[in-house]
Amino acid sequence: MGEFFERRISAQRLGAATLLQAIEADDGQAEMFFSVGDQVSQAVAENLLGDPSIGTIGNAPCIRGTLRDGGVRAYFEGEEIVVALTTPEPEMLEGRDVAVSIRNGETAAQVCEWLEFHAQHQGMNGALILDRSAPDADRAFVQNLRDWVTAYDGDLRVIVVHADVPLGQPDTAAEHSPYATPGAPGKDRMKVPKDDPWHAPLGAVQIYELLRKRFLGTVRAAANFDVHDLVPSTDRGTIFDQAAAAPEGMIQLVGRACYPWRVRNGEDVRFADHICVQFDEPGRRGRWCVAPANLPESAVFRLVRIGGVTPRSSAEFYRCMALRHRAPTVSKIVPKASLIEHAKLIDLAKSEWGHDAVRMPEEKLSKPPRGDNSVTIVTCMKNEGPFILEWLAYHRAIGIEGFLVYTNDCTDGTNSFLQLLQDKGYVQHRNNDFHGSGLKPQHYALQKAETEDVVTSADWAISMDVDEFVNVKTGDGTITALFAAVPDANLISCTWRLFGNADIHGYEDRFLIEQFTRCAPEFANKPHQAWGFKTLFKNIGLFKKLGVHRPKGLKPQIWDKIRWYNGSGVAMPRTEYRNAWRSTARTYGYDIVQLNHYAVRSAESFLVKRDRGRVNHVDRDQGMAYWFRMNNNGTEDLSIQRMMPKARAEFDRLMEDSDIRAAHEGCVAAHRAKIAELKAAGNYAAFYDELTSERLEKLSRMHHHFGANVFLSGPESIPDEIVSRDPEDEFFFTVEKGETAH
Repeated sequence: MGEFFERRISAQRLGAATLLQAIEADDGQAEMFFSVGDQVSQAVAENLLGDPSIGTIGNAPCIRGTLRDGGVRAYFEGEEIVVALTTPEPEMLEGRDVAVSIRNGETAAQVCEWLEFHAQHQGMNGALILDRSAPDADRAFVQNLRDWVTAYDGDLRVIVVHADVPLGQPDTAAEHSPYATPGAPGKDRMKVPKDDPWHAPLGAVQIYELLRKRFLGTVRAAANFDVHDLVPSTDRGTIFDQAAAAPEGMIQLVGRACYPWRVRNGEDVRFADHICVQFDEPGRRGRWCVAPANLPESAVFRLVRIGGVTPRSSAEFYRCMALRHRAPTVSKIVPKASLIEHAKLIDLAKSEWGHDAVRMPEEKLSKPPRGDNSVTIVTCMKNEGPFILEWLAYHRAIGIEGFLVYTNDCTDGTNSFLQLLQDKGYVQHRNNDFHGSGLKPQHYALQKAETEDVVTSADWAISMDVDEFVNVKTGDGTITALFAAVPDANLISCTWRLFGNADIHGYEDRFLIEQFTRCAPEFANKPHQAWGFKTLFKNIGLFKKLGVHRPKGLKPQIWDKIRWYNGSGVAMPRTEYRNAWRSTARTYGYDIVQLNHYAVRSAESFLVKRDRGRVNHVDRDQGMAYWFRMNNNGTEDLSIQRMMPKARAEFDRLMEDSDIRAAHEGCVAAHRAKIAELKAAGNYAAFYDELTSERLEKLSRMHHHFGANVFLSGPESIPDEIVSRDPEDEFFFTVEKGETAH
């Protein structure tokens, strides 16, 4: 028969501090454990115990010292306080293999299933469970657990410990909230109550040392894993046996998060529903299993490790996340695009519980539509007429055939020019009627583009803008040469190289790639936007939809078929597969391809760009801060100019068509007229004067000296004495976020 006991951690106020428990030792000593964040001075310690020593565990004070007259009597604010001493009870778990666990909302049925599993798979015959509920708040759980344990046919002793005070992290949501789940989708946008310290993630990590001193002194072995964790058996023996055999008395437990794919309607979540893991799991959770008799005297029990001990071996366990982090759907606690089935868990669900969990739908790769590496560009434009023909001619010159262009609210002839180009067979043009959709123009266009034949019938597609040029730096500079450099690729990210205005103020009807040769250095991790990328992707069904920077909606069942390379032909890490939109110091590269990004062009053209607004972030002003971030003239790059002859030849060929020439010249005239109109307006005239100032010109060559907050705050945050410095000097300058110079 099993045995069931309850014990309590009875807290006590001592002045301004909260004493969780004072535990009496058998040598006339006592150890006192205080709450996290309490301040206990040497004078206070001496008021409590003789010859005290003060330590801390997880920012919680712990005092050890000698009892006076067999007890603790202290004075606080003139009042004598008798401190309640707790006598350790190591005999309750003596010689047993014990789980030291936390219960934070799991049901009695789940805890019973957990106990039975580990009794069978790990030979566990003791459990010390800290129940995080408020005192007497969940007596039904306790009674149901008691009934099961006392009816259990086997040697099992369970102690449930309650605390009189909450032990959770302050200002944190309850642990069952998706907000508290590591990596929960959208958690940065969640608005959830953060005033539930009874159920918030554990903050009082000193509790493990407290429990050790009170209950665990004579156990054979103790393992720290929670009641939503599973430790399956292996051919290495139980974790308790492994810890007992370890010379240092400890093995590390390494927790892997697992999730259901889906739970059937109307059914409670079970251990057996957890059949998936994340292919790009951000990290494992450390826990431990120890044989206390073999530990050094200096060892300290903590949450994820034992202080003073370095283990040499480890064992894996599974953290069944949907049991602790409760949500109406799995997608609330984990990105489902990261989940893949795990054969060990599927086998365990069937062999242990006879359960057929809901499986992931099957997905397979499709073949490329044409098999010829054809490419389609999807783009959005508004009042970009003067720049269309160069962009089109250049990309046709490097071998790209397909162009799907969405326009909205144009006033400079852009839409009629593109319609003409469609009539002549060069592009596909669509009116981007996003108004009333609730979507931003670019997102609406990409949604519509997903079913367009020019996209679905091409082997490759990319979403990019008319101020971006694919600069292939390998072979003969064509898109064919790029694919030859990474023949097994199905995604290739082209990292931005920000090209500034090269101190060119006036608009000219000349090639951008000829005029603007000043740019950011290759290593340009600031500003944040400098390393954005756009991604060529193969139409083989790896993703569900188009995205601005890369395809979105990864099908995780076939994640291992991804062959994604950066601009240097180096494989991208799996951690980037789902959400990355920019390069990092680990993933940037420019050796075989880069995306020349002419975000500002000339100062005059930037006036028009600011006036017409952005195609994606329609509510954000393209003002001085944008110009400062994107106008980078720190170095020179002429690599794209080797393609000038081909691009010029294609441009000239297109201009031989009198209709195309007339449309282009009409857009140029409209652009010049708009510039004149804006420069005549007082606010734009002042803006133009600032753009072309000597100060801004110099700052465009100093980006590498500035911290990220400078770019967030804008050029006004930089004092004149910094601007006056030589850009070639070695120095670094940053500000607090939002700070301006005085």
